[in-house]
Amino acid sequence: MQQTSGLYDYAYDIYPTLSTPEDYRRERWRVARPDELIALALRHAPADQVWAYSNTNYVLAGMVIKSVTGRDWTTEVRERIIAPLRLRRTTTPGTWPFLPSPHAHNYQQWTPGGPLIDTTIAVRALDSGADGSIISTAEDLNTFITALVGGRLLPAAQLADMQTLVDTPPDPRGHTGYGLGLYYHPLPCGGGSWTHGGNGLGYNVEVMATDDGATRLTVAEFSRSFDPTTEDARAAARRTLIERAMCD
Repeated sequence: MQQTSGLYDYAYDIYPTLSTPEDYRRERWRVARPDELIALALRHAPADQVWAYSNTNYVLAGMVIKSVTGRDWTTEVRERIIAPLRLRRTTTPGTWPFLPSPHAHNYQQWTPGGPLIDTTIAVRALDSGADGSIISTAEDLNTFITALVGGRLLPAAQLADMQTLVDTPPDPRGHTGYGLGLYYHPLPCGGGSWTHGGNGLGYNVEVMATDDGATRLTVAEFSRSFDPTTEDARAAARRTLIERAMCD
């Protein structure tokens, strides 16, 4: 959960199969089981750096939950988090690729200056398990992160473990360390926020709350580019927006 396992991120083997809009339209229906995704990752040697983000870690965590509890991770999440916090617009859809209405649409740009392609229907081989198969809203995400950081969701010792950081490489989002599923983002006005985000074909999302849980924010962007320069610029713009909003 601290992304220090060295396990290769299976998504790096999936994304090359989505190099054109036609690839996306064909591959979006293909389902991959957790064991198949782990097998993809294990074809590669472990990373030698101390920290490296890998979706494979979450897939494996879901398998561990099933092994330990005898129940699917979705059941544990619903009973331990979704139901107690009354997250009424949060669901665990499994491999179901469609969003409940009403919803925003995602748009992916494959080439610089190229057309924006509607990618709202999710690619089921990506994020279809414990690494991302949750649908939510900005309101529910704000409720969740406030409860987590504010100490209402976990015992104090477990929250302290989540907030024990290892160093992460510099990135344009401004994050400076990673705990157990949480980034830390220092704020220019003092203090900092606990945050995590997610992205996929056509979207970027970040949710965060200040140290005391008093200020929270969810930012969602419904277009994305495969051009790294464009994405770095967007990440820097989101950072500016986030820091101004959190410090206002």
